[in-house]
Amino acid sequence: MVVRVRHLWNKTTREVQFYLTSLDCDASKLGQAIRLHWGIENGLHWTLDVTFNEDACRVRTGHAPQNLSLLRRIALNALNLEQSFKRSHRQKSNRASMDNNYMLTILSPCLSKHDDAEKPCCQ
Repeated sequence: MVVRVRHLWNKTTREVQFYLTSLDCDASKLGQAIRLHWGIENGLHWTLDVTFNEDACRVRTGHAPQNLSLLRRIALNALNLEQSFKRSHRQKSNRASMDNNYMLTILSPCLSKHDDAEKPCCQ
């Protein structure tokens, strides 16, 4: 059982969640595993949903869901690499949809050869 208390402005919320696991009952290990899971959820999945509205996507057949997921992650990595326009991912994405030069600014690191020091967009 995990009890989460959240203080936001003048409102406090309390949430209780139960987890089933086959791991040994070591509170520090279980807490670490839960925090790791929510770190991924809050970091990557939340960003994908806010930026690309991923949760609303109704593509469900064949390889299309995996293909779209991969493309979204590549796009998110490309947006993370672009540092000249200090805005949110969604704002960068919208600007790239209206400005071909800015779109090329985002895509050029992904399309060029990389030396060992740089990360490609698909990692």
